[in-house]
Amino acid sequence: MSTRESRTRDGLAALAGLAAGAVTVGTGSLVALFTGAASDPINAVGATFVDATPLWLKEFATSTFGTDDKLVLGIGEVLVLALLAAVAGVLAARRWAWGATLVVLLAAVSGIAAMSRPDTGTLAAVPSVAAGVAGLVALRLLIDRLPRVPVPARRAPVAASVGPVDAARPIGAGQDDVWIAPAPGPDRRSFLQATAAAASLGVVAAFVGRAVGATARAARSARASLRLPAPAVTAAPVPAGEQVDAPGMEPWETPADDFYRIDTALVVPQLDPSTWELRVHGLVEQEITLTWDELLASELVEAWVTLCCVSNPVGGDLIGNQRWLGLPIREVLARAKPHADADMVLSKSSDGFTASTPIEALTDDRDALLAIGMDGEPLPIEHGFPVRMVVPGLYGYVSATKWVVDLEVTRFADKTSYWTDRGWSPHGPIKTQSRISVPRYDDPLKAGEIVVAGTSWAQHRGVTRVQVRVDSGPWVDVDLADDGGIDSWRQWSYRWQADPGRHTLLVRAYDPEGVQSGKRVDVVPNGAEGYDQVQVTVT
Repeated sequence: MSTRESRTRDGLAALAGLAAGAVTVGTGSLVALFTGAASDPINAVGATFVDATPLWLKEFATSTFGTDDKLVLGIGEVLVLALLAAVAGVLAARRWAWGATLVVLLAAVSGIAAMSRPDTGTLAAVPSVAAGVAGLVALRLLIDRLPRVPVPARRAPVAASVGPVDAARPIGAGQDDVWIAPAPGPDRRSFLQATAAAASLGVVAAFVGRAVGATARAARSARASLRLPAPAVTAAPVPAGEQVDAPGMEPWETPADDFYRIDTALVVPQLDPSTWELRVHGLVEQEITLTWDELLASELVEAWVTLCCVSNPVGGDLIGNQRWLGLPIREVLARAKPHADADMVLSKSSDGFTASTPIEALTDDRDALLAIGMDGEPLPIEHGFPVRMVVPGLYGYVSATKWVVDLEVTRFADKTSYWTDRGWSPHGPIKTQSRISVPRYDDPLKAGEIVVAGTSWAQHRGVTRVQVRVDSGPWVDVDLADDGGIDSWRQWSYRWQADPGRHTLLVRAYDPEGVQSGKRVDVVPNGAEGYDQVQVTVT
């Protein structure tokens, strides 16, 4: 076989592998309808990869892709799987045992990953096993249909007993030779049709498996039919002047659809609130269990709270302000009666994520909530439906547990959490920060009066003053918008008389304890520091 013919056959075998890979993925997704989305081989491997991601890679993904980090991970996982499937096809065409071994190994890896997940059951490995079997069958059938490389007819010696040669003998053939034609085999067209059919079935199965699910339907239906109870304590009225009127300025109230989402859940948990419970245990006098009906019947509190991700860089947008509805966590803990030596509450989500929150932040007078509502509606599923934690003044990695199902009262000396195990600080108070929202780097600016505006935050302390500096000039006080409360961010504006040229704008904020730090500090291990700055060109 020539090099060209070999490459052609390898290419067709790779297509067979890709089609078999689609069947594998589709089968796993369909079977996971009955065992839970977390046991889907793709989901299980992706979630395990997220948990095993080193800190530097996690920060690279968050800083580079922001809230699209999970989409990028999913695309990367599909590309890697496609490459491995193609390799399996080529190996199987050369020697079946090689390709089959690779398929079995991939199924084993996904099965082990599924069994290791905290949110999967005893049948967690079933989708991976079924996917592996389906993949092997599909690959075998497609490899068997590979078109054979054309081989010319050859002459073969004829035994002496062979009778007279008929007229079909080619001119010039010896009296003792006959032409032997190659055995017929599958043609390329039928192979490509079979490959396309297998790939289509796999893609459809994968789509159905991911789009349909009893748990997902129950969660969506429950959310759609839920009518939030009226709060016993309503949020403070929003002052009329909280919003700076400047083109390009972000809204003071972040729309729920635009609210940032950074978490470890590659697959969004789908919880049926009718079966939701919150267990409170550990260093308490009385272990309690809070049900969904009990939560709805409680005296709920409404509050404006700005949440911020610890991975938010200086000037970043991993922050948002919203109106939340929920039950104060201090009331739940009061029923359990924590021991005097407890200093931390380890919260856990349904998918196993944990966060370590200082107990004083959950028992003082701040609006630390078991939130069920956001912007007057039930929580969006991707933001924690049916219940999440909202704690003013702390970064989300130590406080904002979504899909929360467990609170363990404990001590920092005894327990660690998901991100503290990966090198982050255990307490995580939000640092005072500012950002310049307008103008931006590429805004066309003309000499004269230019509005510089932005947002500053110092959750649970409050922003008391903001200053702007142009180039190496003096720091100048700006106009503060009305204050929406110490747990919310605050907007500001400054009217700058700009001269033509290249300029650098800087901003800093004050809280009751003084000015924010200007030293440039990375987000690891407890949040970024430094002054946001924007370079602009004025013509």
